[in-house]
Amino acid sequence: MTWTMLLALAGMGVVAGILAGLLGVGGGLILVPVLVWVMEGSGMTQDVQHLALGTSLAVMVFTSFASVRAHHQHGAVDWAIVRRFAPPIVLGTLLGTQVAGWLPSRELRWFFVLYAYVIAAQMLLDAKPKGGRALPGVLGLSGVGGLIGLISSFVGIGGGSMSVPFMTWCNVPMQRAIATSAALGWPIALSGALGYMLSGWGRAGLPAYSAGFVYLPAVATLCLITMRTAPIGARLAHRLPVAKLKKAFAGVMILTATQLLWKLLHG
Repeated sequence: MTWTMLLALAGMGVVAGILAGLLGVGGGLILVPVLVWVMEGSGMTQDVQHLALGTSLAVMVFTSFASVRAHHQHGAVDWAIVRRFAPPIVLGTLLGTQVAGWLPSRELRWFFVLYAYVIAAQMLLDAKPKGGRALPGVLGLSGVGGLIGLISSFVGIGGGSMSVPFMTWCNVPMQRAIATSAALGWPIALSGALGYMLSGWGRAGLPAYSAGFVYLPAVATLCLITMRTAPIGARLAHRLPVAKLKKAFAGVMILTATQLLWKLLHG
């Protein structure tokens, strides 16, 4: 990669790391389109979407850990929910990475674009469910967790854009839901990264220094940045008007999704 590409990754790593801690949505919705741009700008043409998804999840292994540690220091993580919710989420994520390995990059990119538009609309409209019930039992959590893991693997995210609304619907306070979502993002990221390594292992035509669908130079560059900035976002989540920041983030998502959509329609 050129110095320009490395600087672009570093800059977006700052943004993604802060967002991961601040909004509980992970940095994948920013990282994936940036990684696609960087990889295609470097001349990569094969399995670019797979590489972006796997690399994004690998970066979040480190980002999530740093974010969770900061939230835990504030005493905001509900570890009882994490223990119940994490196993089905991991299974769903692992299943999704194996299914994604068989899908063409174009179909995965369509899924990412549609998901980004849906989440952006939800943030702009501030459409969040009102707390009206308790967390479901084992069967209910298994179904929801499996679906969150599956979708997260297709989009390269930590699942916060789904787990936070679900937990608030189940009467978990917003700040606790964000912190607990960050904790759930770590097993999603780890199982997703390992799953994409496995599903891409031995695939012909991948760039040098790839471990399956994980591009190691990008992981190293982004991790150096995001591990430093995620705790900053976690601290800011307790001080800043998160609702207004989410609207700004939604605007960024619409722009990046529209760029990917333009390429899909005219590529």
